[in-house]
Amino acid sequence: MTRSKTITLAALALVVSMTAWVASAGAASVTATATVSAGSLTLTSSAAPSVSVTLNGTDQTPSYTMAMTSKDETGSGSGWNATITSTTFSTGGGSPKTLSTTASSMTGVTSSCAQGTCTNPTNAITYPLAVPAGSTAPTAVKFFNAAANTGMGDFTVTPTVQVSIPANAYAGTYTSTVTLAVVSGP
Repeated sequence: MTRSKTITLAALALVVSMTAWVASAGAASVTATATVSAGSLTLTSSAAPSVSVTLNGTDQTPSYTMAMTSKDETGSGSGWNATITSTTFSTGGGSPKTLSTTASSMTGVTSSCAQGTCTNPTNAITYPLAVPAGSTAPTAVKFFNAAANTGMGDFTVTPTVQVSIPANAYAGTYTSTVTLAVVSGP
């Protein structure tokens, strides 16, 4: 064997044995911990929906949308329900004129991930959906839901509401208080 090959093999053997010694002598196992704390379940909206029509002798059904942010940052996978109720559209005052308590109906809802990584909601609600109304807001109904293990993250949820205005409605400015909420569970 040539002298250069012998030196190369000896050096290689030395490196391998030192590596084995360093690996066995300096090895340690540690446990890394990641603590993930639960956030909250919230629904917010700054929407100011409105419709406008000109009476023309026919029944009219204009629509409005209400963008809102639904955040499931609980990390529970429990799912959630968005609910809605409202007061009757009324002109107010001493002799108020009102629209029917069945004037509002939700025709559909879209949702999209607002930020970060999301688990898209699986919605089982069918449309159209009557929006409850009364002189005081009646019991709310589910208008959008996220089944268990879906809807985790921050979402923009946008329902479309259609308002039925009959041809014989009185002219005026009608208002309704729409109440939205989110509750845990599918």
